[in-house]
Amino acid sequence: MQQATQQILMGMVTDNQGALSGVTIAVKGKTATTITDNMGNFSIAATTDDTLVITYVGYKTQELTVRNYEPLVINLEEDVTALQEVTVNAGYYNVKESERTGSIAKISSKEIATQPVSNTLAAMQGRLAGVNITQTTGTPGGGFNLQIRGINSLRADGNAPLYIIDGVPYSSESIGYVQSNTIHPTTTSPLNNLNPGDIESLEVLKDADATAIYGSRGANGVVLVTTKKGKKGKTTFTANMSKGIGEVTRFMKLMNTEQYLAMRAEAFTNDGFTTIPAIAYDINGTWDQNRYTDWQKELLGGTAEITNLSSSLSGGSEYTQFMISGNFNKETTVFPGDFAYKKGNIRVNLNHTSTDGDFNVNFSAGYTLQDNDQPSRDLTAAAMSTPPNAPALYTGDGELNWENNTFTNPLASQYGKSLAKSNDLVSNMVLSYRLPLGFQAKVNLGYTSLNHKERNTTPSTIYNPSFNFTPSFSSIFVSRTERQSWIVEPQLDWKRNLGKARLELLAGSTFQKQDNGQLALMGSGFPSNSLIYNLAAASYTQVMLDNESEYKYQAIFGRANLNWDKRFIVNFTGRRDGSSRFGPGRQFANFGAVGAAWIFSNEQWLRDNAFLSFGKLRASYGTTGNDQIGNYQFLNTFSTTGITYEGIIGLQPTRLYNPDFGWEENKKLEIALETGVLNDRIFLTWAWYRNRSSNQLVGIPLPATTGFNSLQANLGAEVENSGVELTLRTINIKRDKFSWTTDINFSTSKNKLLSFPGLESTSYVNQYVIGQPLNIVKVFKYTGLDPQTGIYTFADVNGDGIISAPDDRQTIKDLNPKFFGGIQNQIRYGPVQLDFLFQFVKQENYNSKAMFGRPGTMSNQPAEVVNHWSQAGDDAPYQILTAGANPATNVPFSRFIASDAAISDASYIRLKNVSLTYDVPKRWTGSVGCRVSLQGQNVLTLTSYKGADPEFRTLGFTPPLRVFTAGLNLTL
Repeated sequence: MQQATQQILMGMVTDNQGALSGVTIAVKGKTATTITDNMGNFSIAATTDDTLVITYVGYKTQELTVRNYEPLVINLEEDVTALQEVTVNAGYYNVKESERTGSIAKISSKEIATQPVSNTLAAMQGRLAGVNITQTTGTPGGGFNLQIRGINSLRADGNAPLYIIDGVPYSSESIGYVQSNTIHPTTTSPLNNLNPGDIESLEVLKDADATAIYGSRGANGVVLVTTKKGKKGKTTFTANMSKGIGEVTRFMKLMNTEQYLAMRAEAFTNDGFTTIPAIAYDINGTWDQNRYTDWQKELLGGTAEITNLSSSLSGGSEYTQFMISGNFNKETTVFPGDFAYKKGNIRVNLNHTSTDGDFNVNFSAGYTLQDNDQPSRDLTAAAMSTPPNAPALYTGDGELNWENNTFTNPLASQYGKSLAKSNDLVSNMVLSYRLPLGFQAKVNLGYTSLNHKERNTTPSTIYNPSFNFTPSFSSIFVSRTERQSWIVEPQLDWKRNLGKARLELLAGSTFQKQDNGQLALMGSGFPSNSLIYNLAAASYTQVMLDNESEYKYQAIFGRANLNWDKRFIVNFTGRRDGSSRFGPGRQFANFGAVGAAWIFSNEQWLRDNAFLSFGKLRASYGTTGNDQIGNYQFLNTFSTTGITYEGIIGLQPTRLYNPDFGWEENKKLEIALETGVLNDRIFLTWAWYRNRSSNQLVGIPLPATTGFNSLQANLGAEVENSGVELTLRTINIKRDKFSWTTDINFSTSKNKLLSFPGLESTSYVNQYVIGQPLNIVKVFKYTGLDPQTGIYTFADVNGDGIISAPDDRQTIKDLNPKFFGGIQNQIRYGPVQLDFLFQFVKQENYNSKAMFGRPGTMSNQPAEVVNHWSQAGDDAPYQILTAGANPATNVPFSRFIASDAAISDASYIRLKNVSLTYDVPKRWTGSVGCRVSLQGQNVLTLTSYKGADPEFRTLGFTPPLRVFTAGLNLTL
């Protein structure tokens, strides 16, 4: 009998949401097997009448008989039971989605891939319940603030979560030095080093059950970053190319020239001037009275160019898999000039399992280079304040225009540079060996190394040439940060089925060390600006900062999990931590939690229910800690005075010894309900939580007679965060060629200072109020204009007849969001897929009244200032105009911008992300998988807010950009 000839059969595997990667296709009864690539494509040698077996976790297995060699399109159907068996990463262990007792939120690489972002935290915005993320600047290389379930610590730097990359703790403490990085509102975040394209999944651990196993580092939540790994199958090469543009999302409506000059003229009249002063160049005829420039468009209206290139090579056998990937990203700015942020990285992953399956080794390493070339100053403040009739930026011959010494050219600052370079390595190796009797031994090894250098220059060329400043006036600030850490975590776990019960035990220990070094220098007085980067050429140098510190940490931890009949689950976790940041006798502390779940859908009386497909009630309670206080805070410390005595630099005490300095403690309670109906086509999770943080690590103010401002100690203040989180997933339409799914998350949180012993006698009395949130501001109560004088008026709270601070600055405004969330939709029709996300936030923020100087001075104003007081009896939102010579307006204006009038509703709904992809049919491309995409970020914002951007809380810096990109993905 003649044997059928094998030929190559090609095809694609999809589900109702698009292509599926990693699906296993095997020829039944034979050894031939392969997996789908990133585009869902596969090829396999088979004969007619062979049977293909298609398997994938979370989907029903399919068998398909080969009839011919036409390309196949295989659509897998979700298996509700299997989906509940999918595991999620809980850090030291994995747990089935249906059986987890803790609160864990997750986004996958599929969701990340729809977003044209270069910062991993940007990919999380609006997608996770209980996770509030705000962007600090739209300038490339800027950072993000992330809070998980509110503010726990009185210290601003004590609320960051713990970041774990492939099992290795990654320090998120900022790097650099304030004066060497002036383009951003904060010092540099090392989290910029993470490449979104390398990430397989992001899990956020929130409650005590999920975080207590991390002990002292889990008080503010844990972010687990899992990078992509190689998969068995044929070697696959993937290339991604995208090109895009970025623009400022919205501009403020400012005065035009006619409105501005009318304002200035009225201001001088109000001040009693009969002749316009000679220095009022904008209105005295020196500048063109008919000229108009929209300085926002001129200085911030440029188009940033965004380029992203990446590629990967992956594959492997049943026992050894590998992946090598590389990425290059470049972003220019919206400012005039040639500035760019560049980031490149390479990642390697290797996984090997012995033929008997007992031994496994996994190695991963990622190396990232960053090069950020920016101007020394952000031009946003200048774009807002420069008069609309100011002269042109350049003269006819292309030189900077100083308009006969009457104009301070905002582009002059761009002769100064803000430069930053980073080299970052994160590596990890996990060795595991399966022992008899259900035991497994494992050791997790990790090493990180970060080197960061910043330079900020102020050359003499930024000044008006008429000043005749030579390079002897030039200066530079230089800083270097070095950070290395290693971690060793031996672990032993045991799993055993005992009748209807399943018992899992885990024990381990942690040994970690981190070395930090920081050096900041200043140099000035150079013979030439071409030598400004050479400190040896400076005539004067000064060491601003020279720090080296060492952090040591060790711990033992454990977990016990009992699962009875897949209905009742109890999970115990605990950790004993030791930290070098605390004094003798206080270095160790114990943390733990218990979580329990009842899967009531597995009860006999509900097991065959046609409506309810899944139901679980879970609860957890436990304690975590916080040691984010910095090193050596409990010790007597000294610093140099910078003053010599008999040729020797002196020392001065800077901190008092406190041996009782100990841990912050956070007690977390959560109750949650998870329900799925109609085969999980509708899946709802409701969670209520309450976290109470006590034993606050703060500086207790001391009398001036002690010679110290404060003593680092534990304060008995207690902070509470409570709230409700809702997530809803619906499969609205599910057909072979058409599907529509919706994911909604909603979070509301209330922050409250429960207690603060002796608050009235501390310097915090004007910052905090018992019973109120931590993120409040105390402001004056604005009562309107005096209709006779046109001066702002305010409430006399204490009734003493005098408006003063802090006595009358008692009105409380809460800047925490009232609620926030996101609505994500995915619509798929054949090879076309549309994803879009709406983000919404209910909040208050500082408005335009707080962003500008006094109306009437030589500075542009919002267009709404035309509605101001002009004569007795007027009732208007702005007081009498002044050019600066009316002292009666000075103090009221200062109070006005520090009153509730300067804070208003800044709620918004934003089309955060849009992604449209098309999978090109294989009949057109042959063996090459091809996908084209169009993506947008910060596409549309709906808000009544009058400022530049409602999300943005930092005045004078570029807001987030609206980004559009076009991309091409090829798979071979």
